[in-house]
Amino acid sequence: MSDKKQLLAFDFGASSGRAMLGIYDGKKIELQEIHRFSNDPVMVNGTLYWDILRLFHEVKQGLVKAKAYGKIDSLGIDTWGVDFGLIDNHGQIIANPVHYRDTRTQDMMEEVFKLVPKDELYQSTGIQFIFFNSIFQLMALKQKRPDLLEQAQTALFMPDLFLYLLTGRKKAEYTMASTTQLLNPAEGEWAYDIIDKLGLPRKLFCELEDAGTLALPLSQELCEELGIEPIQTVAVASHDTASAVVSVPAQEEDFVYISSGTWSLMGIESKNPLINDLSFKYNFTNEGGYGRTTRFLKNIMGLWLIQESRRQWIREGEEVSYADMEREALTCKPFQCLIDPDDLSLSTPGNMPKRIRKLCEQTGQYVPQTRGEVVRCIYESLALKYRVTKEQIEDVAGRKYPVLHVVGGGTKDGLLSQFTANATGSRVVAGPIEATALGNMAVQLMGQGDIKSLDEARKVIANSFELKHYEPKDQDAWEEALIRYKKLYY
Repeated sequence: MSDKKQLLAFDFGASSGRAMLGIYDGKKIELQEIHRFSNDPVMVNGTLYWDILRLFHEVKQGLVKAKAYGKIDSLGIDTWGVDFGLIDNHGQIIANPVHYRDTRTQDMMEEVFKLVPKDELYQSTGIQFIFFNSIFQLMALKQKRPDLLEQAQTALFMPDLFLYLLTGRKKAEYTMASTTQLLNPAEGEWAYDIIDKLGLPRKLFCELEDAGTLALPLSQELCEELGIEPIQTVAVASHDTASAVVSVPAQEEDFVYISSGTWSLMGIESKNPLINDLSFKYNFTNEGGYGRTTRFLKNIMGLWLIQESRRQWIREGEEVSYADMEREALTCKPFQCLIDPDDLSLSTPGNMPKRIRKLCEQTGQYVPQTRGEVVRCIYESLALKYRVTKEQIEDVAGRKYPVLHVVGGGTKDGLLSQFTANATGSRVVAGPIEATALGNMAVQLMGQGDIKSLDEARKVIANSFELKHYEPKDQDAWEEALIRYKKLYY
């Protein structure tokens, strides 16, 4: 390939979004951030919304800024999972999409299980039970806002919604659709039997398309408004974790990964869904990956615990950086107290350090007093959660995984990566940091034929960025801590 390709990736996270420019020269991808913006949910009359119009404005700003870099060959969009917007028969958005941390899904699991037993739902969809899954959000709409469902012509999940606003095209990209708990991974189609039993309108669910599908170019109306040339859009692996997994720079065929950010998504890449009694017992999910592989994984509360703790300390007037927090944690005595990172009391915004202290008190442990003790408790608890999750993965898969790849923003946190190696007893390979944007771009390149396979894409990514390696240390102390952790929470 003689000419360089310029790619634009819009990557939306739970607290921020950005437009990333990628330049591919046939051997590696160089990245440059050209636009970053805050993603702030808005509480209105007791409901927590995504500010979709503001976010679309920021997409436009990214497109305008991209003009300065010359011809853009393609663009793709990835976001968090499960959330959606409703479109009426005039093509308009019906209200702002509701945030997955909104309380409307409280008690909705029980309502769904009345119509579809829990084991039947898992056997049909293979998805981990989490209160904010799309299935429970839709049930909340059916019970609390049936008027919105009556107006709706279709439901578009967040990356599909942004592509619709850019191009007018309504489709459901497979990796994102797989997060809904309304897709049958064995058949690769919507689980219409479940949809019908819940009384949800079939019309809401768009035709599925695979990651790497070339979509429409930007609409003429949008190009005229922004003064830009049409750009080819690509339906990438639009769930951000699916994009992140594409970018895992693995040399081995089988590996465990953690996509580390606000959430920790930990799992393996499988050719087929793994749906059985053990995966049901351990509450693992089978989500779609590039090429219709299965991301067999567990959602674990990740750096949200650190982020929300820092926000609380800043609200209290303590200007503290993440580097400060890590330094303070290193000065504290190890393993004084341990929490389950997935305790429901930690899942919503608020005073995180206070909640952590309360959990430690309730379990009869030392109650952390200082910032450093709270941070150390979080890091050690996350690492031990990873150890238990890795054991469960190996139990279901029937094999051992000696290497653990950590990708995403969490790789900047060297202390957590080292603790992860210590807790799991595995060599940890950390990087790339910009895993999601790179996976987004790699799928754009595969969709256009510039990269021929997933293996080639991973070699390109490994060639593009430096990786860090962590070897296990202090094994005896971590094994003792694991025994305590399991007694507390398993």
